[in-house]
Amino acid sequence: MKLKRSFYVSLLISVGLVVSCQKETIKDHYFKLPPGFNMPFIPQDNELTDERFLLGKKLFYDPVLSRDSTVSCASCHKIDLSFTDGIAVSLGIENRPGTRNASSLANVAYEPYLLREGGVPTLEMQVLVPVQEHAEFDYDMVLLAEKLRKDVNYNSLSKNAYGREMDPFVITRAIANFERHLISGESAYDKFQSGQAKALSPSAQKGRELFFSERLNCSQCHGGQFFTNHAFENNGLYPDYLDMGRKRLTGKAEDDALYKVPSLRNIGLTAPYMHDGSLPDLMTVINHYSSGGYDHPHKSNLIKPLNLSETEKSELFDFLNSLTDYNFVSNQNFKR
Repeated sequence: MKLKRSFYVSLLISVGLVVSCQKETIKDHYFKLPPGFNMPFIPQDNELTDERFLLGKKLFYDPVLSRDSTVSCASCHKIDLSFTDGIAVSLGIENRPGTRNASSLANVAYEPYLLREGGVPTLEMQVLVPVQEHAEFDYDMVLLAEKLRKDVNYNSLSKNAYGREMDPFVITRAIANFERHLISGESAYDKFQSGQAKALSPSAQKGRELFFSERLNCSQCHGGQFFTNHAFENNGLYPDYLDMGRKRLTGKAEDDALYKVPSLRNIGLTAPYMHDGSLPDLMTVINHYSSGGYDHPHKSNLIKPLNLSETEKSELFDFLNSLTDYNFVSNQNFKR
């Protein structure tokens, strides 16, 4: 997405920072927490309800959000690919190419900030990005709200969900509400962790040991419940980068070519990989880390040659695929 730094200011002005709080009572039956998952923060003005989920889902799949009504949120975030799109960079209206690979929306409710450079703090604010971005929907949020307000069905759904007619507030909150439901945590790995020893194949179990070993140190960046530390790192993908990464947001030289560490959940479904979609498959990713990548002034000191054997690569590959949650990607509630 070709966002200028000044655009982040307009996000704050257009939507406003949302004060979040912890909600103990969820008022809809579409929301399900996997075993061991904590409740994500829910904004005070956007509690989870059936009505808001259904409105957000309708908007998510509706190409009316784009200027020429050809592209929807779902165009770049397909459920069977863990809400990615399977191509290097997404295409917007008139087949305009973006600049970055579409991130998965699985567990996006737990993200402390959005976009590869971490420039947007809430899901509600993130909705503005694709709508107003030239290479995506290329629309004006105010004009979009005016168009949707003329739709009797949308207006009725809006009043049921938020007690008001369609406007930018409703559009941003409803889509964020739907996305906050997209929680994934029922993979074979999760079953193994809960005591089902046979959930992982012997090869995947060896890959698990490798992944968490001090020798590989994968879990230093891809640890915790979501297999990410949410930090910004350089992994030696290139010696020189066309995309300045987090520096685009901060303007700081030390942030050049740094990108948010992604979650590895459902990684087997989200090819191609890296911020620009330049690595076509999971084994290519494993080979990249085995080699240690290219030298770069900002490359993490954790990235060094691993010299994996072919057997170890295969075991690591099997473990990473065990992070796929097939219940999540087949959930009928999330489908159109």
